[in-house]
Amino acid sequence: MARINDNFLKLKAGYLFPEIGRRVGAYTDANPDKAASLIKCGIGDVTEALPAAVREAMHAAVDELGNRETFRGYGPEQGYDFLREAVAENCYAGLNIGAGDIFISDGSKCDTGNVLDIFAADGGNKIAITDPVYPVYVDTNVMIGNTGDADDEGRYEGLVYLPCTAENNFVPAIPEEKVDIIYLCYPNNPTGASATREQLTAWVNYAKENDAIILYDAAYEAFIQDENVPRSIYEIEGAHDCALEFRSFSKNGGFTGVRCGYITIPETVTGESASGERVSIKQLWSRRTSTKFNGASYPVQRGAEAIFSEAGKAQVAELVEHYMGNAKLLREACTEIGLKVFGGENAPYVWVACPEGLTSWDMFDKMLTEANVVITPGSGFGAAGEGYFRISAFNSRENVIEVCKRLKTYL
Repeated sequence: MARINDNFLKLKAGYLFPEIGRRVGAYTDANPDKAASLIKCGIGDVTEALPAAVREAMHAAVDELGNRETFRGYGPEQGYDFLREAVAENCYAGLNIGAGDIFISDGSKCDTGNVLDIFAADGGNKIAITDPVYPVYVDTNVMIGNTGDADDEGRYEGLVYLPCTAENNFVPAIPEEKVDIIYLCYPNNPTGASATREQLTAWVNYAKENDAIILYDAAYEAFIQDENVPRSIYEIEGAHDCALEFRSFSKNGGFTGVRCGYITIPETVTGESASGERVSIKQLWSRRTSTKFNGASYPVQRGAEAIFSEAGKAQVAELVEHYMGNAKLLREACTEIGLKVFGGENAPYVWVACPEGLTSWDMFDKMLTEANVVITPGSGFGAAGEGYFRISAFNSRENVIEVCKRLKTYL
């Protein structure tokens, strides 16, 4: 009989967003008259059209594939040089990151989960994860066998949880114990918080002192408004020796349905083998990529390249301005009705404390059934998220204005 991976059985009943989808589906089935006016501010999915520069580049690439003389088959698994070079020149200028350090993928969600392939599992590493946290970080560690069972609050045995609270501005304290792998995400999903240069420097220093590796998710860096907030971990001295960075075209370029992102790994980041040998993480990832991935499609990579054209940059800036304008309206509406509000200033997420007496899922149900609005319960991101909810700014301006009205009406 074929044996399954029993680690999957440790997972909670459903991944957060499918569970939200299930509840919303049940609600709309029972209330079909309300389906048309339902506004979804839960999952962080973009709503605006792909930039014109991206569409034009993808059309041209498809035309190339329609001509035998310019047709392309398998591309390089690590990504086409034209895109890797564009990323290096536009995202890492002056940061000592070259095109060869960049690996193109089908999105940072996949990368943050797949990267565990190259690290020892089953207790071989002590993993530190912020709480609340993007659920993929936790669930993929559970799947690979890095944890025990979950307790009543959903915390898994074997993980080191780093509480992020209003008191520490949702940037965790450095752990007192030694850990080997650290997940950090700034600007943060779900709290919308950003980390200062001093805070990131402390993390890099800790990683170097403890021979640890930072997995730095910078998927929302394009939304940073404060010029003093670092956009890359590699702005921090020493990070080239201890950090991997994940980025995505999903939110800034509207690629949630197109799928393209990248992971950046300097040559100087190393891990240790069982025999004590220092091994290049970059080489391991390249080998893994060559074995398990055939590369993002050619038209998609041409579309991503177009984001760095002059027209593409201007069009992306308009998208960022639109979504951050939404975030500002949502922040103001929640503040006006007396709720404690965080985030929404350097990230497209607004993190809000629930009204007194309501749990996160209570708040989800209230917003769904009374305001006909979908938000995300904070407890879905971890035990420390209880008592909060997240509102996504990814929506039309018309919908956001309507959500603000409903917030003021029903809260």
